[in-house]
Formats: sequence, C-alpha cells, structure tokens
Amino acid sequence: MRRKGALQAQGRGSSTPRWAPFALGLVLLLSACGSGVSVSQGNTPQQQRAMAMWQERCKKSGEFIHKTVEGVEGVYLVNVRTYKDNFNLGEQPADQFRLSDPYGNDLKDEGYLVSFVRNSYTNGRTDLVREGWPPHKGYRFIEAHDPKDGKLYRFTGRVEEPWQLDPTKHLKGYTRFVLDRTPLKQRTLRYGVQFEDISTREEREHWIAGSSLKVIDLETGEVLGERIGYMVDWAQGSRARARQPWTFAADNACPDFDRDFPGPIKGPANKSQSQRYQTLRFVEKVLKPIQ
Repeated sequence: MRRKGALQAQGRGSSTPRWAPFALGLVLLLSACGSGVSVSQGNTPQQQRAMAMWQERCKKSGEFIHKTVEGVEGVYLVNVRTYKDNFNLGEQPADQFRLSDPYGNDLKDEGYLVSFVRNSYTNGRTDLVREGWPPHKGYRFIEAHDPKDGKLYRFTGRVEEPWQLDPTKHLKGYTRFVLDRTPLKQRTLRYGVQFEDISTREEREHWIAGSSLKVIDLETGEVLGERIGYMVDWAQGSRARARQPWTFAADNACPDFDRDFPGPIKGPANKSQSQRYQTLRFVEKVLKPIQ
C-alpha cells in the first residue's frame, strides 16, 4: 500500500499551514469591506476549532493505492459530475451543507466524460505535457450513464479538422475534440471510478469538506485505490466582495491539489485551478492506460 499527502496542505517541507501567512491580509481585507464578519477581529474560536479539526483529519488523508493494473483500455464511471449537482462554490447559504463533494471539484457534465478520453487533454494545447507533469493520457473509451438522459453509453473520442470542410468558417489548422457515443444494454468494463462526499454535519458547520475517490474492481468489489481528501475555508464562509468560500478552501487542502506537479502552475494564485483533471490524474496512477 502506498500513502501520499497526509499533511500536504501545509506545503512541501513546511510545518506552517498555508493559511497562516494570509491571516493578516485577510483580516485587513474584510475590515476594509465593512462586511461585519467576525474574522475582521482576528482568529476567532470558530476559526481555531475549524483549523484544528481540519489538521486532525489530514492525518488520515492521502492516496492509498493497493494494486495497480497495466494496459487498461477503458473505465466505467459509476457517477458523473454535473453542474446541477456539483456546481457548489459556496456563494449560497445552502452550499455550506450541500454534499456535492467540493474537494473533488472537476470538470462537469460532458466535460467530465471527455476528461477521461484519450487525446482530449492535449488537443489544442501548445503547452503539452511538461517534464515531470502527470501524463493526462486518458483511455481509449469509457462507459457511463449520460446525466442528460440517464442512458448507458460507450464514449469514444476523435479530433476533427472543420477548416478542411468549410475554410470560410474556420481558420486553417483549427481542430476540435468530438465525443461520440454508442448505446449499451449493460456495462462491459471491469474497473469503475466513484466519487463520494464524506463530510459530516459537524465538519460542514466548520466549513470542512471531506471527499473519497475510489477505483474499484467491479467483478470482485475490491477497492484498488482510494484518495481521501479534506479542505477547509479559513474565513468560515465569508462572502465579502463576492468571495466563493469553497473556491478559496482549495488553498487549504490535504492532500494538496498541486501535489502531482513538480513546480508552480501558471495562472490564478488560487489552487482551485488544479482541481481540474484531478480525478483522471489519480485514476491513471491505479489503472495504467494502454499505450
């Protein structure tokens, strides 16, 4: 069994939580907003309890890989992330307790399906896989129930060059990834991927989100690998200046969302950007895609 990232939210090689350096800045920001939230007075008992609870849960977080499988052609998605069920950034009061797995946030609907299919990640990218980066290779096909109609399909992908069909509408060299589907009467693939929100009421009262991602042998019921993660919103749900609590909680996560990358990721400072494709990255560690 391999375990990674039990306390990675504290930063690599550091015992200081990521939230500590930002505490003063956040206090000043909220005070300037005149929002009246209690964190404008500094570290409150609620915040201290939340951070202590989160750090305790980090002790049981990480990636637990019990067995790997080589040469996997396809995977079955037990459940699919959707905007309807998983668009939860914390803007609304109900988002605090909605069990939509905000730690596991990823692409949604067709985007979630596409993320597992080969060549979808690299199509149209100029910054292909850099040295040391996860491969994002994907699988030749996947099977899943389409959330739009609830029916089971096998999904495959292909790259189109629409400029060759109509150069008046598309620039030369433009390509797009197309997802094709074939109806199925029953699942044919052995290995499944399932996500689950494992948060308790007490954790959500302290703006802590817990998450489980499992890779399962559907023939035997054996769990081949599981990622258990927790994140916390240090500001305890503050929405000052249209702030999104679960988005900012990504900065205090264990395991850390940047754990698979050798260096800093370009783009917004918030680590929520690294949640995209996180499901595929873990699954590929357990189910090695066929070459």
